[in-house]
Amino acid sequence: MKRVSTKLADGRELIYFDERDDAIRDGVDRRELPPPPAPADLRYDPLTDEWVAIAAHRQTRTFLPRTEDCPLCPSRDGRLTEVPADDYDVVVFENRFPSFAGERGRCEVVCFSPDHSASFKDLPVSRVRTVLDAFADRTGELSRMRGVEHVFCFENRGEEIGVTLHHPHGQIYGYPYVAPTVRRYLDLARRYEGDHLYGDLLARERASGERVIAGNELWTAFVPYAARWPYEIHLAPHRRVADLSELTEQERAACAPLWLELTQRLDGLFGVPMPYVAGWHQAPVRADRDLAWLHLRISSIRRAPGKLKYLAGSESAMGAWVNDVPPEQAAAALRAVVIPGF
Repeated sequence: MKRVSTKLADGRELIYFDERDDAIRDGVDRRELPPPPAPADLRYDPLTDEWVAIAAHRQTRTFLPRTEDCPLCPSRDGRLTEVPADDYDVVVFENRFPSFAGERGRCEVVCFSPDHSASFKDLPVSRVRTVLDAFADRTGELSRMRGVEHVFCFENRGEEIGVTLHHPHGQIYGYPYVAPTVRRYLDLARRYEGDHLYGDLLARERASGERVIAGNELWTAFVPYAARWPYEIHLAPHRRVADLSELTEQERAACAPLWLELTQRLDGLFGVPMPYVAGWHQAPVRADRDLAWLHLRISSIRRAPGKLKYLAGSESAMGAWVNDVPPEQAAAALRAVVIPGF
């Protein structure tokens, strides 16, 4: 993989991750752009012991543009975008409308393909591997940045869960704090009396097999016993690693086809594109890394054809979850999806 870093017109960093060593990335961003916005205002909520970012500039971010106006497609004559090149494999750049920036974190956009009409499930395995390598690269780089305490790599897919750009892409958040979900997990892991909280959970799922969807010698994908979402999947390595940057070449190679397979199984479930959030749960940058166990979580709000799960009063206000789809049923349905080539 060839890695080339350059700058956009307003000084933001852009990085090409190419699968060819002879790729030339000397294009210049010729747009006239205003300077990046001021960092968001971080406010502490004493009622929840959580931080909230107030980022008013995000009100002006691009919202569901026409295909011909997509800012993530390659640049063409008469149509300049966030990517100066006329083609790319995977490209990462600092978000123009970040939730976190400066010494209060960093936000990046990761474009998976130059093809606007593609989806993650349409990528070849080699491209999924490049995405994985880019995520690992950025995890390592952001972890060394001042002000970043926790790195989250993820993909939002589908208007139903709030996607504002249809181009196949993900994001990376370098939080200036440890995100609440991970912090709660670490509190439990610290008090756990077994060998390892997540490791023991993974071992039980592998031993049972009832909720396992797919796997190989290095990774297992399963629906967790207490899944909250109608269709929720964990993909975890058999070896404990803290984050993506710690994966071996063999582990990355074994992960890519499984990650791709899971997205294809989700789309094959009802024969329509599944809205989902796919996020890599990683250890904090500077603390409790031995308590974490890297894994991918994919969750969809679609519970049946034409039906979505909405977070109603009990779940939104009280955090008391009810799942309409038994995890065992969800796992069986996902296993039953027929995928060409598998």
